Amino acid sequence: MKHLSLLFFLLLISTIGESQIKDREKDLRKVEIDTIEGWAFKGLLSLNGSQVSLTNWNAGGQNSISINSLVSLGAKYTKNKLQWENSINLGYGLQRQGRKNNARWIKTDDKIDLFSKFGKKASKYWHYSALINFNTQATAGYNYPNDSVAISRFMAPGYLLAAAGMDFKPTSFFSAFIAPFTMKSTFVLDEVLSNQGSFGVRPADTSGSVITPGQKVRYEAGGYIRLGYNHELMENIKITSSLSLFSNYLNNPQNIDVQWETLIQFKVNKYISATLSTHLIYDDDIDIAVYNDDGVQIGKGPRLQFKEVLGVGFAYRFPAPAEKKEKEKKD
Repeated sequence: MKHLSLLFFLLLISTIGESQIKDREKDLRKVEIDTIEGWAFKGLLSLNGSQVSLTNWNAGGQNSISINSLVSLGAKYTKNKLQWENSINLGYGLQRQGRKNNARWIKTDDKIDLFSKFGKKASKYWHYSALINFNTQATAGYNYPNDSVAISRFMAPGYLLAAAGMDFKPTSFFSAFIAPFTMKSTFVLDEVLSNQGSFGVRPADTSGSVITPGQKVRYEAGGYIRLGYNHELMENIKITSSLSLFSNYLNNPQNIDVQWETLIQFKVNKYISATLSTHLIYDDDIDIAVYNDDGVQIGKGPRLQFKEVLGVGFAYRFPAPAEKKEKEKKD
């Protein structure tokens, strides 16, 4: 799937290049979103699942059931030279495998992401902008099969990023936000995890006569770049992708924190669709334990994290394509 994500990135870059060449032609054929004043709303509600039931099945196997849900909502306000973009992205997934008397539900996805960006147009393609981004998870996470010790919880970690800079928008579906002034806060509000020094916070100090508890909040100041892409490649295929890069000025600025999320929607009909989401993370401050086949820890340190979720099922997206076309005709 890493190669697939690279393919998506190359496709994104090539599409941007083509769009710049044909920018004048597209301006004549469609109404640009930025020219529509007032509020514009969009969203995706998706519920996907799979189920396997085996009875006296000679080939072997296990019963299983999985459910994945996705909620993506956006609201954009445009007035004269002002733009205010907001989004909420929620994801949650569960899976159960095995017989009912010993099967357990295992979390496969858990995401809470809130985003808001406000900007004022400075020139044809540039905006003075500021943004806030917050993300965390809803429930505890475990290093299965060990489900007795949590390795993450709600607000452990939680991330809050505030940045101010310039936003480059050469087209209606691509933007490059560049912020030389950025504050990043990492929250680890769980006492056990903060005492362990999880997610880069300072661990508890037990060397002296007085025990100093672990750090609950860690602050960083640095530079930030966010690339955003949101476009309907074909009539029934839409891609949304964001790549965020952060460098801490005060500690190892050469180690760049990377967050890259991509969502591809494949529309079958009005209510049936497939979604493919990927999430790549690299943070030098997060140590990840590595275990052998016997469950013995053999190493610990920063590592590339990658998640991929593919689902087919019910989905509702608004505004519907027919509604969009009708609005363009009226305009």
